[in-house]
Amino acid sequence: MPHNQNLKILRVSRNVTVREVELESRRIAEAKGDKRFYISNARLTQLENNPFSEPSLWKLFSLSAIYQVRILELMRIYKVDADESVKWDAIAMPGRTCLLPDVPAVYRMNDLFRQHIKFPSKTTLLPRIDLPEDYQPSDAKLNPDSQFGYGYIGLEDFTMHPLIRPGSFVWIDTHHTKLRAIAWRTEYERPIYFVELRDGYSCGWCELQGNQLLLIPHHCSDVSIRRFTYPKEAEIVGRVTKFSTACVK
Repeated sequence: MPHNQNLKILRVSRNVTVREVELESRRIAEAKGDKRFYISNARLTQLENNPFSEPSLWKLFSLSAIYQVRILELMRIYKVDADESVKWDAIAMPGRTCLLPDVPAVYRMNDLFRQHIKFPSKTTLLPRIDLPEDYQPSDAKLNPDSQFGYGYIGLEDFTMHPLIRPGSFVWIDTHHTKLRAIAWRTEYERPIYFVELRDGYSCGWCELQGNQLLLIPHHCSDVSIRRFTYPKEAEIVGRVTKFSTACVK
């Protein structure tokens, strides 16, 4: 429902007329010595009928007093939740390290996924799950055409350790099922792929040499490079775009 209609419904529920709002707001403005707190009959009518018309902070204050409702509740009518402001610190100031007041969705999602893991020791592709909007990857919000899957790195899979540790969850863009030759300078820029094998799944850097797909582990891992006939023995599920990995076990 448009916020202007909600504002009118609130006034009617309080049994307050437009004329009374004008008179009582004039008292508030006179008491404060500031005419910005005054709400004329025409101005309130505009606020209640024009969805693009919004009150100033001073007029919102007067309405909160007249309707006997907290100003924070009136702000929510206009889709502004003051209690959420601290949650947006990381977006408003992305260059600043900060302590978050709430658990980010990415970590809450880990708990949501764990109920779908039958064999914790094995790397697996997780089933499709209808996720709440705030759990969706930022890539999906920026590009609605992207398709994402989710994977779990088994406790016995040390292919990308210590970059992606066993027990991690990964986000997979399933549009990227072919290896792409791109320039990279560090291990963080090198594309990581989620691969389906004959006996399961794995995750790592990949190279294609003829019909041989090389699954390349992290250089600090004890796992050796593995070769598979492509695509008979190994298929690329997609490119890993994000992962959550614990730094302490």
